[in-house]
Amino acid sequence: MTDSIDVTACDWEREPDPSDSLRTFGAVVQALREHAGLSRVDFGARVRFSKHTVESVELGRRMPDESFVERAEEVLGNTGALRKAAGHLARGEAGLAAWFRRWARLEKVAVSLCTYECRLVPGLLQSEGYARAVFEGTIPVVTDEELETLLGVRMERQRMLYERPTVPFSFIVEEHVFRRRFGDMEQMRAMLDHVLEHSAPRNVTLQVVPLEAGLHACLDGPVRLLETSEGRRFAYSEGQQNGRLIADVKEVSLLQQRYDTLRSQALNPKESRGLLERLRGEL
Repeated sequence: MTDSIDVTACDWEREPDPSDSLRTFGAVVQALREHAGLSRVDFGARVRFSKHTVESVELGRRMPDESFVERAEEVLGNTGALRKAAGHLARGEAGLAAWFRRWARLEKVAVSLCTYECRLVPGLLQSEGYARAVFEGTIPVVTDEELETLLGVRMERQRMLYERPTVPFSFIVEEHVFRRRFGDMEQMRAMLDHVLEHSAPRNVTLQVVPLEAGLHACLDGPVRLLETSEGRRFAYSEGQQNGRLIADVKEVSLLQQRYDTLRSQALNPKESRGLLERLRGEL
């Protein structure tokens, strides 16, 4: 039976960071296999892949190729479920938190993007020194190699601001975010310079919520909103070690209303730029 196992299966690379979609697909395969009363050895023999390959797919460690999906379908009832699920598979993306990956993929095709932030400078506007300080302060501590990967991905994402000049990017950020100290004065000035530079293009709007603005509609926390070319709107909220992609129309609409209200309460772009320039001059 060993001779009938696909040689290519042995050449698959283990996924360095399994994605949610791979784990979900693997769990479905395992559930259907167990429902059929098949062990991994028996199932592997029928689909002509090794027991270890079956295990790796079920645990989300390997991306199944087309032949695996087709043979698994035939063995497990030919319902079409695995074929449909396979169409949504995505590899893990190094440098991105698992809960952020789906949003990151939507960002790349969005026709508009709005960001409200009250904790730190938005990732799309962070200077390399600021981003490095953020990653160096994470717990658990990352290795030097992981830190460089995280930095590379963050800096790469910022290219969207220039590579997609017809896409409007809107940022609303609390003033205290820019006042929070890190590193030395030179790094602080470099951060403000970076924000001013990256918010200068005509498709980028930055508004600052001044300290004296008081309480407002977005106090529940940071939020991101986007619209796709099909007119669909999504939102994303993030907390400690988790993030939530929101597709419910009513919930997204509510968050958009809050964002629009805060936009009217924040300083206008010219005033916001003036505030950042004054902060830089104080350093």
